[in-house]
Parts: sequence; C-alpha cells; structure tokens
Amino acid sequence: MRTDERFNLRAATGAAGPEEEAPEQGEEEEQLQERRATLDSVAAHAGVGRGTVSRVINGSARVSQASREAVLRAVRELGYVPNSAARALVRQRNDTVALVVAVDEERVFWEEPYFSAIVRGATAGLAARGLQLLLAIAQSQQDRNRLTDFLKARHVDGVLLSSLRGSDPLPGELERSGIPTVLVGRPVGYVPNWSVDVDNVDGARLAVRHLVERGRRSIATITGPLDLQAGVDRRTGYRRVLQESSLHPIEEQGDFTRASGVAAMHKLLVNHPELDAVFAASDSMATGALQVLRQSGRRIPDDVAVVGFDDSPVAADADPPLTTVRQPFEAMGQELARLLMARLDNETAAGEKSTLRSSLVVRQSS
Repeated sequence: MRTDERFNLRAATGAAGPEEEAPEQGEEEEQLQERRATLDSVAAHAGVGRGTVSRVINGSARVSQASREAVLRAVRELGYVPNSAARALVRQRNDTVALVVAVDEERVFWEEPYFSAIVRGATAGLAARGLQLLLAIAQSQQDRNRLTDFLKARHVDGVLLSSLRGSDPLPGELERSGIPTVLVGRPVGYVPNWSVDVDNVDGARLAVRHLVERGRRSIATITGPLDLQAGVDRRTGYRRVLQESSLHPIEEQGDFTRASGVAAMHKLLVNHPELDAVFAASDSMATGALQVLRQSGRRIPDDVAVVGFDDSPVAADADPPLTTVRQPFEAMGQELARLLMARLDNETAAGEKSTLRSSLVVRQSS
C-alpha cells in the first residue's frame, strides 16, 4: 500500500504480513524442512488422515481435541514447518483482518478507551488462529472511498466494523462484495446478521434506577448520538425508568465526547437549575458534566449525582470517582473475533447476534 493513502491503516499486532519475504537462507531452510516432513508424514506419525492434519494447521475448529493434540505433537516431533505463503495461496487467504473505525484518530487513541480495549480483545481472539489485525481509521468521504476500494480488493479476509453512523453504506457494500463482516454496535436503521453489542437498554436502566433508589427526582440525561443505535438504546432505558417512576425526562444531546458533555451540562443548568442527577451516556461526557457542575458550585453527589456509561479508566480517576455502567470491552472484542472466524469457516450461514450484559459500578459520584 502506498504511503500517500489518506486513510490510516495500522497493524495492531507485531505478526508478519502474508506478503513479507523471509531471508533467502530462511527460505532454503524451510524448503529443506518441508522435504523432511510432509503433511503425509505428519498424518502417518499422528495416526490420522491427511485432511485432519490440514485442518489443524489451517486453524479449523472442526477437529476433535484428541486429534488436534496428536497432530501438534507430530508437528513438533518431526519438525514440520508449513509454507505459509503457499498455504495462503491455496486457501485464498491473507491471514489479515481489518477493524474499521469511523471516528477521528484522537478519539480512538486518547479520548475513548473503548476502542483500545476492543482492539486488545479482538487481537487476542484472532491471534489464536494466526490472524493479524489491522486498524483502519477513515474520516472524510474521500478517505472512506479509498478504504472501501482497499477492502473490496480483498487485501483482507474479513472486516470488523465499529462506530458507523446512520445510513452508512459500508456494511452493505462489503456484504454485497462477499467480504465477511461483523459489526460491534450498529448504526440506526441497519440490522446486521452478524454483530456484537452490549445490552444498552438494560445498562441505562441500571444507571437510572440506581439514581431513583438514591432518592433523586429531577434526573437529566446527556444522550449519545442518535444516529447510533447505542445512543438510542441508552436513551430508551433512561426513559423507561422515568416512566415507571412517574418522573419527567430532561434531555440534552451529546456525541460521546467530553466537549459535548461540557456543552450539554451548561444547557441543562440554564434550563433546569433544579436538577439533582445526571445520567450521561458515556464516561467522557460524564467527566465533562462533572467539570461544569464543580465550576457552578454544585456539590457532587450532595447536590447533583452523576452516573456515566462504559467504566473506562477515566471513570475511576474522575473527581469524584464516577459511578458508571461497565461494558465488557475486551470480551466484546473476543466475540468479534469468534464470530468472524465462524464466518471464515462457513460454520453457519444464518448469522449470529451476540449481546453481552453490562453491570453497575457504584463510586462516590452518586
């Protein structure tokens, strides 16, 4: 790939890519090793069929544990080293998966730890199969077009998608091109067959019910972006608890960033100075709200209680430490890897939606 490509593509692991050439001496050693030990000799040594050896080496899950152990033991004892380049050619695989994030780079690496945790989980899940994860960040439409062309040219075996908004055409384009795709979260209006998410409605209900049980009666929310299903679902959970408690909703919209939390909190204090609690749909927005409340002279939680969503590192470091809804980010990343590998193995054509549970972490802000 040329260095002037405007979308940002990064390797999330240190594994060598499929096109990386080994030193000449290493190639000779590999050829010698393969002449000494072949798939047939490994199969004979392990007491299994040649197809079983091939499935184990290629990472297929459709092998019994006993057969897998026998093959791996034979590989070690015979010193068999598969030719990865030839294997990729035969399998028509690149052993590379892209994680596409549709937000700016600063949010990915600095403001929202959500992304780094997803990357860690996905990388760990893919590494078990020898797959490398590439992180792709595209912001402008021109960036997006170039990235789409790159993905559709089959430089990767599959794609993980995160933070897509509204009517983003990318998931549909990739599916129509036959590229296995799994979403974490989803844009409003698009229902993927393969996705991973947390139960955002239930998470918001946990947060707001906690505030009601603490005696709060004027509970505002700073919503996430409403072209993301997560933003809609967290607002839905907030509204349901208020309806059940015969309380009136007080809402300002944010976009999950700290700056939007600051702006929304200013508006809330102007329009609803009587409020005694705030549920912010992300920790970043909640920390922005905490800043404004302190500057206004409100005591936290005595005057105003605050609850966030994510349980990112900023929550524990906030002043005061932030009560929040914990998302199992790394488990979500691992689920992304599992579902994508299932797609690559053609284990099921029906699709699978994995929804993980959230939990409430109570700290001093409420």
